[in-house]
Amino acid sequence: MSKPLVSIVMGSANDWDVMQQAAQALKDFGVGYDARVISAHRAPDLLFSYIKEMSDNGVQCFIAGAGAAAHLAGVIASKTTLPVLGVPIPSKYLKGMDSLLSIVQMPKGIPVATFAIGEAGAANAGLFAVSMLALNDAALADQLKAYRQKQADQIAATTLPTL
Repeated sequence: MSKPLVSIVMGSANDWDVMQQAAQALKDFGVGYDARVISAHRAPDLLFSYIKEMSDNGVQCFIAGAGAAAHLAGVIASKTTLPVLGVPIPSKYLKGMDSLLSIVQMPKGIPVATFAIGEAGAANAGLFAVSMLALNDAALADQLKAYRQKQADQIAATTLPTL
């Protein structure tokens, strides 16, 4: 895998079940990434130094997955001007609605792009990161066009069974 262009950060190792979908999307396009577990609440100093390290080393965006209060995406966004893509992780009691609202309701001035709760949101965050990187990478843009065309072709070829 090439030099990391995307950082995937999650608040707990349990979040990997969801966040690996973002990693897989990046891997499918050959986009280098770094994935870490760093809690904004339990290890803020580690998070701050990691954000600086990744930014200094050429990362172009962060994908942050967090559950419950889901402050991780907002904390990352507060420490960088790079794009931050937030993925709400399903929670035990509120099924991820708490996470979704925490990420999507960022105060004016510090934006976080917010995706769907769970696996679909993580996969789409990975694909969105690919789209952003493709703005300055013609080969990646061609890959993305081919991926989209393959999806369209699969739908066009779908037939339903007769009754």
